[in-house]
Amino acid sequence: MLTSTDKGVSALEDRIGRAARALLDHQQPDGHWVFELEADATIPAEYVLMRHFRGEPVDAELERKIAVYLRRIQGAHGGWPLFHQGAFDMSASVKAYFALKMIGDPIDAEHMRRARDVIRARGGAARANVFTRTLLALYGQISWRSVPMMPAEVMLLPKWFPFHLDKISYWSRTVIVPLLVLLALKPQAKNAKGVRIDELFLAPPDQARLTPRAPQQNKFWFAFFRMVDHVLRAVEPVLRRLPTRVRSIKAAETFTIEHLNGEDGIGAIFPAMVNSILMFDVLGYPADHPLLTIARLSVEKLLVVKDDEAYCQPCVSPVWDTGLACHAMLEVGGDAAVATVNKGLDWLKTKQILDVKGDWAAARPDVRPGGWAFQYNNAHYPDVDDTAVVAMAMDRAQNLQGRTEHREAIDRAREWIFGMQSKNGGWGAFDADNDHYYLNHIPFADHGALLDPPTEDVSARCVSMLAQLGDMPKNEPRVAQAVDYLLKSQHPEGSWYGRWGMNYIYGTWSVLCALNTAGVDHQAPEVRKAVDWLVKIQNSDGGWGEDGSSYKLDYKGYEPAPSTPAQTSWALLGLMAAGEIDNPAVARGIDYLSRTQGADGLWKEELFTAVGFPRIFYLRYHGYAKFFPVWAMARYRNLKRANSPSVAYGM
Repeated sequence: MLTSTDKGVSALEDRIGRAARALLDHQQPDGHWVFELEADATIPAEYVLMRHFRGEPVDAELERKIAVYLRRIQGAHGGWPLFHQGAFDMSASVKAYFALKMIGDPIDAEHMRRARDVIRARGGAARANVFTRTLLALYGQISWRSVPMMPAEVMLLPKWFPFHLDKISYWSRTVIVPLLVLLALKPQAKNAKGVRIDELFLAPPDQARLTPRAPQQNKFWFAFFRMVDHVLRAVEPVLRRLPTRVRSIKAAETFTIEHLNGEDGIGAIFPAMVNSILMFDVLGYPADHPLLTIARLSVEKLLVVKDDEAYCQPCVSPVWDTGLACHAMLEVGGDAAVATVNKGLDWLKTKQILDVKGDWAAARPDVRPGGWAFQYNNAHYPDVDDTAVVAMAMDRAQNLQGRTEHREAIDRAREWIFGMQSKNGGWGAFDADNDHYYLNHIPFADHGALLDPPTEDVSARCVSMLAQLGDMPKNEPRVAQAVDYLLKSQHPEGSWYGRWGMNYIYGTWSVLCALNTAGVDHQAPEVRKAVDWLVKIQNSDGGWGEDGSSYKLDYKGYEPAPSTPAQTSWALLGLMAAGEIDNPAVARGIDYLSRTQGADGLWKEELFTAVGFPRIFYLRYHGYAKFFPVWAMARYRNLKRANSPSVAYGM
């Protein structure tokens, strides 16, 4: 007769098997995985507005589907949030309203009235951020006087100057460079329908003033840079007539062309791609010019068009999705799972960047390339997080099978990761020592995301990889410095910050994995505090959850949020990395995942669990609820089966 324990094990095996088969069904024929990557209303809205800016033929059916999507994600407050069920956001709401009006939604429709009322109640469209103001100025909705100065001459500044393109993040660089041409030449939208949104302003739009200081900006620094802005505005008429303006525009054009990245687009991110298209337009490139044609194609490839609705992704995530799916399948184990992993890793191997020294080399000129990018192709911008995830999967897979075919790829990744370490011991995602924090206080940077400094989650992933490969703190000073960085960055409550995943649950999972792999004692006070924190914040349903409000500037500790499959999985993987396989909280978490698994073997997750830029741009990885839960459940099974509390891998 089967005992209740036997039945429980059997049921768990069945759930793992169904989830693994469902995940396998999503694998592409060439071995990779890629899932939808969804942001907020701004991306699909900007897609619509880009088409009308350029005067492209109206695709009525596509616009109808995008309108359906925008109406569906409208918040209960009447505006549009930055993440599902989030608070009202002015800039997202202004863009969504503008796009819907452009598509043809009547302004007296209920959803448009609600949006207009809440926008006006919150101060009107004049309260929108700098990038939204720039779009409105390009459409002639507001005066350029209300947009902070960013002269094209920054392209010619020497490296020692306080502002230089090398001193800002990759995403800022690729967005700003083509934008400099637009700011210098100030093209106007064709806007064949003549749509305006004056009704969203409390005062005449041409009276809009410069943006006030953002909450995160220092008063002194902002006042200083605002003074610089006034000086630049005063000398702008002179700059326009100087030969340096022509040279600056040419330098921006050259940079954009060199970084165009084929049909994957400059930076492989939507805002930079759109700016490159508009730059080519204003510079007079004919519509059929190969560079303009391929730039336009790069945006079109981001569309997700379904039977009933459509939206535009901010970018795509095939390397990230494939690396994480491989880890999940390795945890599932078995010949069939390992065979799918081998196919995925073979695909990933072709994506390693070995022959291009990207922008990161400005800070590390003597380091050989060896990383992976997030997207299909983005050779100038590999990141250490993807690189660490892929290298760990390769190492685990080949060791499991007693093979060495990935050794060279892993060695190059290790060399590059070490080379990208910042001076404080941590790692930023795309650049080393990208920590010129004063630049976040310029008026143009009201979003507060101009830089790519070291963060705990990314640094933890690098430590996990290096330690898994044998670089332990006791024999490698650089890893010891990194572990020290992580220990010092723990919050008093016991958590760690998550820059790229939401939020402290993600950061704490990442760091606990790193500390475990690096040999830090599970009884160390930092580990105990983290375990206590995770157990304390578990929801009554057995899951864990956290939302985008946790990134607020006045964060004072965890605030309850609905459970999600991905965040529950991170908490479970973190607890198990800390040796807590027998903690009742872990069993409750596994039970939550078991109860919420769908009939198709997967999990539903409408809530956003990731972040592009804290407080301004959040993400929903549609793959997270497909590979993280089966990963956590399989690890639980494996540790219970082995009767051992120790996790042997970096993730």
